[in-house]
Amino acid sequence: MIAALDAWYPPATAASWDRVGLVLGEPTARVERVLCVVDVVPETARQALDLGVQLIVSHHPLLFRGVSSVAPTTYAGRIVHDLIRGGVALHVAHTNADVAPDGVNEALADLFGLTDRELMTPEGIGRVGTLPTPLPLRELTKKAAEVLPVTAWGVRAAGDPDRMISRLAVSSGSGAEHLADVAVTGADAVVTSDVKHHYASEHIASGGPAIIEAAHWATEWPWLPRVAELLRNRFGIETIVSQIRTDPWNLYAPGGELIREQRG
Repeated sequence: MIAALDAWYPPATAASWDRVGLVLGEPTARVERVLCVVDVVPETARQALDLGVQLIVSHHPLLFRGVSSVAPTTYAGRIVHDLIRGGVALHVAHTNADVAPDGVNEALADLFGLTDRELMTPEGIGRVGTLPTPLPLRELTKKAAEVLPVTAWGVRAAGDPDRMISRLAVSSGSGAEHLADVAVTGADAVVTSDVKHHYASEHIASGGPAIIEAAHWATEWPWLPRVAELLRNRFGIETIVSQIRTDPWNLYAPGGELIREQRG
């Protein structure tokens, strides 16, 4: 099974800073039930143990930065101990899943029904395609809120609300560094996350495509059903997609009266 995951999402295609592949578990161990998650956090680790799965497939690495200890006094160390004790392996597909043909950005593009798809960057980050029906930015933002998994902070947009969007780019996860790439694709807007204030302001002021920003977690969760289906079809095993929202932003309070559409 690990060989199949590595074939679908080759570790060599991951960013140099990334930490992907098998993290815990014996490569030859028998697997009958898999849990697919975006994040390995105490809640999803407990879910895996409660469900009796033998493997977690995660998008985000558990051990992202170099560590000198996995003592159970840290949250990550505690998870490592609990998963090993429970016989649960862990495999990570992160940036290698972002760029893959059956990966995160393809799943995100599917939500919007994009046709005539192209790579957003030569490295395979993101996708660009044509919407089934052009929509004004205000309506496309509503659609994004409808098709993406729900989070506390919802979906927001930057740009002219009446701008018609025909060509749409999608870039899962942190997309701020790729705004310049979006601008040269001919896209009218991009769906992404984690765009800082100054990045968005300068991009819009320069006449760049509109930005539709959702929670980081929300742009990556749609991949989970896809990888679950691939595993189920290939190996005939039970696959479970975690419904636990691991977006860390879990509370939202609206402010006072909103001054709308001030920038024209």
